[in-house]
Amino acid sequence: MSATARPPPEAVRTIDALLRAGDFRAAHEQLAVLVEAQPDFVEALRLYAATKQALGDVDGAEQWLRKALGLDPNWTPTLAALGELLLAAAREAEAEPLLQRAARRLPRAALVLARHYNASRRAGEAFALTAPLCADAQADADLLAQFVAAAAALGRLDEVVANYRRIAQARSGDPDAGQALAIALDAADLPAEVAPLAARMLAGGHRNATLYQIQARSLIALGEFGPAETALRDCLRIDPQRSEAHDHLARLVWMRSGEVAQATAALDEALRRFPGDAALCGTKAAILQGAGDARGAYACLAPRAMQAQAPPALLVRCGLAALEFDPALALPLAERALRAMPASTPARSLLAAALLGTGDARAALPHCEALRAAAADDQYFIALQTVAWRLLGDPRHAEYCDYARWVLPQRLTAPAAWPNLASFFADLERSLARLHNPHGHPLLFQSLRHGTETTADLSRSDDPAIRALFATFDAPIRSYLEHILHGPEPLRRRSSGGYRFNGSWSVRLRSAGFHTNHVHPRGWISSACYIELPEVDANAGEHAGCLTFGQPSLITTPALQAEHVVRPEVGMLVLFPSYFWHGTVPFASAKTRLTVAFDVVPEQ
Repeated sequence: MSATARPPPEAVRTIDALLRAGDFRAAHEQLAVLVEAQPDFVEALRLYAATKQALGDVDGAEQWLRKALGLDPNWTPTLAALGELLLAAAREAEAEPLLQRAARRLPRAALVLARHYNASRRAGEAFALTAPLCADAQADADLLAQFVAAAAALGRLDEVVANYRRIAQARSGDPDAGQALAIALDAADLPAEVAPLAARMLAGGHRNATLYQIQARSLIALGEFGPAETALRDCLRIDPQRSEAHDHLARLVWMRSGEVAQATAALDEALRRFPGDAALCGTKAAILQGAGDARGAYACLAPRAMQAQAPPALLVRCGLAALEFDPALALPLAERALRAMPASTPARSLLAAALLGTGDARAALPHCEALRAAAADDQYFIALQTVAWRLLGDPRHAEYCDYARWVLPQRLTAPAAWPNLASFFADLERSLARLHNPHGHPLLFQSLRHGTETTADLSRSDDPAIRALFATFDAPIRSYLEHILHGPEPLRRRSSGGYRFNGSWSVRLRSAGFHTNHVHPRGWISSACYIELPEVDANAGEHAGCLTFGQPSLITTPALQAEHVVRPEVGMLVLFPSYFWHGTVPFASAKTRLTVAFDVVPEQ
C-alpha cells in the first residue's frame, strides 16, 4: 500500500478524533492495531511514531519513523517528523538534511528549520531558506516572523519593511500583505504603526495567534496594558501552547497584581491541559525565577531535567535557576547540555558561569574565550571573561575594567526652552510619572527591586520634555566618545565617532529600593541619569543609594566585591561600558529616586 493509501474510513475517523482530543494513549492503541494489519501504510507508521513520542517513548518513535522512511524515502511528512525529533534530541547533523529536503514542500519543516537557524545565530541560512517563501508576503505568520528575525540580524530589516510597505499598498485590503507588514513593523520597533494596523486587520476578521501577539506587543510598548492583556488572552484562546504569549501575559498580570499565582494562572491551566509541554514548563520556571523564586523555578524543572532524554534547552533553563543559589547543581546540567549540543551558546555560557561559581576559573576561561570568539561584542560574555581574569589575577582585568578611566560622570545643562535645570527636571518628572506603573510593581526579569520601570523606548517619545532630555544627552555622549578614542579593548575597538540609542527607560525606586548587579548584553555604552534623588538617611551606610561597579551578579568562589563607587547627584549623567557589572546600594527615604537610563551602540 502506498503512502497515500487509506485505511477503512471508520478507523481514520476514530484515530483522528483521538488525536484532536489529545488522547494519545488511546490513539496509540488504535494505531498499533492498524500498523499490524497494514505494515506498509506509511502515514499510519508516522502517526504511530508521533503517539509514541507524545507518550515519552522517543527511541520507539525514532524506530518507527525510520521504518516509515525505509518504505518511502520521499514522503515529506516523515522526513519532517524525523528531522524535528532528531533536532529536539540535539542531533543536528542528522536532523538538518532531513528538514532541508522536507522544507522544499512542507511549510512546517521550513518553519522548524528556520527557527533552528535563527536560534543558532545562523541568520544567513535562515534568510536564504525563508526569503523565497516570504517574498510575496503570503507565507504563514510564524514563518514570516522567522524571515523578519533573520533580516533584522543581518541588518536588512529596512529593506524588508520597505518591500512589505510596497506590497501592502499595491494589495490594499489583502490580509496577508497587511499581516506581513505588521510583523516587519513590529520587528522594527514601530508600535505606533503596528497597533492600528493590527486592530484593523483583526476587526476585519483576519484573526490568528501571531497577529494578536503582535498587537499586544505594540500596545505594551505604548503603555496600553489593559487592551494588551485582552489581546494576549485572545491569542492564547487560539493557541494555548504559545509559550511566548504566556510569558508576556504573566509579565502584565504581575505588573498589575504583584502576585505570582495570578501571573501564572493562565500558564498553569495550559500545563494542566498539556503536561508534557517542555516549553510551557520552561516558561513557568522563567517566570518564577523572574519573580525572585529561583528555588521554585529549579523545583519546577528538576524532575524533567533528571530524565535521560531531557532536551538541552530544558537543562539550560534548569541550570540557570540553580546558578542563582547553588552553582554546583548547575554544573552537571550545563555539562550535559553542552555534550548534547556542542555548538550551543546558552549551554556554554551556563557552564562558564557554573565553573566560576564553583571556584574553577581556569576551566571557565576557555569557554569564555570561545563565547567571545563567536560573539565578540556580546557584553555579557565580556563580563564573564573579566570575572575569570579577576579571579585568576590576570592583568587583562585591569585593562578592560579601568573604572577610574572609563566611568565618566558629567553634568547636564538645561535645554534652551527652559530657564534652568530645576524647571526642566520639574517638567520631566511630570512626564515620566505618567509612564510609570501606578500599581507600583516592578517588571519581571529586571534588575530593580522595590520600584517600577517604564516599558516604552523613551528615545522614541513624542513628549517635549523627554525629547529635550535625549537631545541634551548628545553633547556628553560625544564627549565620552572623544574621551575613549580608539584602542584594542571591546569599548574602544568599536568606536567609529557615531552612535545611536539602543533602548532607553526610566526607573523609580522607593525606600529600600536598589538595582541588583547586572550588565547590558546588547549595549556598548550604558548610562545612569539622575533626575530626582531623595535625602538618604545618614544611618543607612556610607554608600547608601550609590552606583557601584565590579561586583558580579554571579555567585563566585571566592566572592567578589565592588571595586568602584559613584555618589549620584541631581543632573548627573554617568556613562560607562555596558560590560561593567553595576548596581545600586539600597537607601532609606520617604521620597522616591527617579532616573533615566539608555544604551548606545556604534552608528551603523
